[in-house]
Amino acid sequence: MNAELLERRVCAAICHGDGLKARDIAGLLGLDRNAVNRVLYASPLLKELCYQDRDYRWHGIIKQARPHAGLFEFSGYYGRGRDFMDLTEGEWMDRLAEGCQRIGRSLNDRRGLFHSFRDCRAQMARLFADLTDMAGDACLNWEIAFEFRLKRARWVRIYADVLVITEDRVFSLEFKMKDAPDPEDVIQAAKYVSYLEIVFGPDYEVIPALVLTAARETFDFAPIGNTGSILPYCSGDMLFNVFDEYLGFLSET
Repeated sequence: MNAELLERRVCAAICHGDGLKARDIAGLLGLDRNAVNRVLYASPLLKELCYQDRDYRWHGIIKQARPHAGLFEFSGYYGRGRDFMDLTEGEWMDRLAEGCQRIGRSLNDRRGLFHSFRDCRAQMARLFADLTDMAGDACLNWEIAFEFRLKRARWVRIYADVLVITEDRVFSLEFKMKDAPDPEDVIQAAKYVSYLEIVFGPDYEVIPALVLTAARETFDFAPIGNTGSILPYCSGDMLFNVFDEYLGFLSET
């Protein structure tokens, strides 16, 4: 079993459990206890996502089930789509600013950070309005996180602009104020997938996408470096197409 898959299985066991010792994890996974201990004490990502109590039991900070209790601890803003849509731009900005300070996210506005936040919010508000019109209000129960950050570990730095969590998928959206995809931006949008698969566990498919806020009426796919894989990219007004590509709600109407 490769190291990435082992990390994912160990993290899933912890986050689905209620305080497990290393021997319990090993028994659940059919693994050697020493192999489990090596992951627990050597993985920078698990050090961020899990902790050990005084009785040597391991706990997950982010639960791998809806609602994802603990996701708030790593996000500038976290809530249901319904809660997000009920907030005015000013109310949302206040909560985002408070959350960014809580997670240690710099709010230096010299490069137009606040404008990009507002632009991102507007695109997501449009998305949920489009999805509600096309597929009903069930999407308002999805979870949404802005400025998801895992950065305290020395080797692990995950900076996801927006996460949208449906019943069984996590859409990781990278926003760029551009009108065409840059190969480096495509790679950046894709690079957190393996980490997010560990965060959310085996019951979720992680789908990365690039959102070009200066583009209009754009939806297509771009190659991810030389991997042979592709990634969807779109303008903000066509973001619903990314969700339809994987959820297929338009074909049902």
